[in-house]
Amino acid sequence: MSKFIFLVPLFPLIGFLINGLFRKWIPKSLSGLIGSATVLASFVLSLLIFFEVKEENFHPVIISLFEFIHAGKLSIPFSFLVDPLSVLFLLIITGVGFLIHVYSTSYMHEENAAAYAKYFCYLNLFVFSMLLLVLGSNYVILFIGWEGVGLCSYLLIGYWFKNQEYSSAAKKAFVMNRIGDFGFLIAVFALINQFGTASFGEIFQHAPKATTGFITMVTLLLFVGATGKSAQIPLYTWLPDAMAGPTPVSALIHAATMVTAGIYMIARSHVLYDLAPVSQTVVAITGLATAILAASIAIKQNDIKKVLAYSTVSQLGYMFLGLGVGAYTGAVFHVMTHAFFKALLFLGAGSVIHAMGGEQDIRKMGALRKYLPITHITFLLACLAIAGVPPFSGFFSKDEILAAAYEKNPLYYIIGVAGAMMTAFYMFRLYATTFLGRFRGTADQEHHLHESPAPITFPLIVLAILAVLGGFLGIPEIFAKNAHLLGHFLQPVFAGRESGAAGHPVDVSTEWMLMGVSAGLVIIMVIFAWMRFSRKPELGEPAGFGKWLANKWYVDELYQTIIVRPLNAFADFLNKVVEKNIIDGMVNGAGRLVQYGSRQFRYLQSGQVGGYVLLMVLGIVILFVVQLFLRK
Repeated sequence: MSKFIFLVPLFPLIGFLINGLFRKWIPKSLSGLIGSATVLASFVLSLLIFFEVKEENFHPVIISLFEFIHAGKLSIPFSFLVDPLSVLFLLIITGVGFLIHVYSTSYMHEENAAAYAKYFCYLNLFVFSMLLLVLGSNYVILFIGWEGVGLCSYLLIGYWFKNQEYSSAAKKAFVMNRIGDFGFLIAVFALINQFGTASFGEIFQHAPKATTGFITMVTLLLFVGATGKSAQIPLYTWLPDAMAGPTPVSALIHAATMVTAGIYMIARSHVLYDLAPVSQTVVAITGLATAILAASIAIKQNDIKKVLAYSTVSQLGYMFLGLGVGAYTGAVFHVMTHAFFKALLFLGAGSVIHAMGGEQDIRKMGALRKYLPITHITFLLACLAIAGVPPFSGFFSKDEILAAAYEKNPLYYIIGVAGAMMTAFYMFRLYATTFLGRFRGTADQEHHLHESPAPITFPLIVLAILAVLGGFLGIPEIFAKNAHLLGHFLQPVFAGRESGAAGHPVDVSTEWMLMGVSAGLVIIMVIFAWMRFSRKPELGEPAGFGKWLANKWYVDELYQTIIVRPLNAFADFLNKVVEKNIIDGMVNGAGRLVQYGSRQFRYLQSGQVGGYVLLMVLGIVILFVVQLFLRK
């Protein structure tokens, strides 16, 4: 089946073209069906390819479609790589993406037919771009998909573009990603210049021969790109603002596509990072710092989607921590479990917002479990999973990263556990304030409260099952031999150096201790937050240190002060002084000079024959004098 891999991205591309070209004529029901069916077709084909890849005798396959670039000795084919890592991401993208498409058919039903088709057109393009990103067999094809998801995020975040705030959020995401992409692009050029190819296989084969300084430079530049796409310090502030788009878009960006691109790229480039310990340390420390910073901000957010947005930034930090300490399987495992419970959380939040008539402030909610039973139980399961409560999926993936972090540096583990405790606290603050206690909305809102329709609840139920059971694909080896199914599946990619595939990074007793400590502290925070916010939720405005957290450590204000305002002032100077006075002055001055000269020369055209004869004689005399000087 791997020879048909080109069909996986082709199906969403076809859906994009049909909904895009015929959006004014396609009925709403058909555009939703086309958008969802094309992604489902990709998922089914990905599943068939997965069964082929998991066979013992399978070897990675490169499917070359055509020559994309040929310049001198440089040849870059448009080709796809089929191996366990790419296939795993195919299943995540198409599986979760399909559920989000189904959810969207109901959530976006109020849009008119043309706008509805345009929405699914953008969603399909988003999925196509992400599939291209993970399938590319070289950095150039990966970069094409990388830029595609950046474009789609701009289109979908600013989907309701008539709202100026939403348009600004879309521009912010686009610009901040371009900053990171610049680093990525330089790294790609450097690799091509050094190795004469962009192919993963050829680069990784010859990378050990390159100097450590070069590899360190390239890996740091690649990481700059990853900080933009996967929202790490200092390029993380765009992601919370991305909540401006429709809620299903938030789920797609945060769970199945864009933000996981940086994780995939570094995991794919793990051979380079293994040769650059300095870069690994930078990745680990940046990820850990981002995890703690974002978790602290989430504690005091009151917008249901903003809490989840900062939660995503924090969880991505844990993935980068895993990459930085060499736990590549653990990082990818957390990508998978996070896709399940984070998509569930965002879609659950959308169900709540739908029931509340658009309200997003959790201080105006409460007691929703009585009115939204399916949304309530699925949201609770997702909260347990992201908090890392055993045996839910987040427990296994998070603890694999923390165990590897402990082996690298015990301080990493301590800080990581502190972040996990904050995660448990803010998630159950969100859950208790939203679903428990008394209802704090208006009487009209309470009157209209009802469970969402089947196209919304069906994806919630499926994702809830995955959030509960997904972790059992990565059971640690201390429980049973060969229990880490995902680790063994990814073993050919990561050369068997993973904790899940080649034994555990620490001894058995230590791993039991680490697991028990983190799980125990997380459960304590869950109980504390549950009791605290179900009985007496915080309703007032935060004060003191809480105000710093509520205002996101004033990082946006800092960027506004030291970057945005100086750049705007410089642009204003260029506009008013350089452009209008100097450039326009030169252009307009040339025009005025021509006009003045033409006005003076027209006096020579008097119409008097005597004047013309005089000028002719003077011309002859001048030419005669010049000729005499030239002869000398």
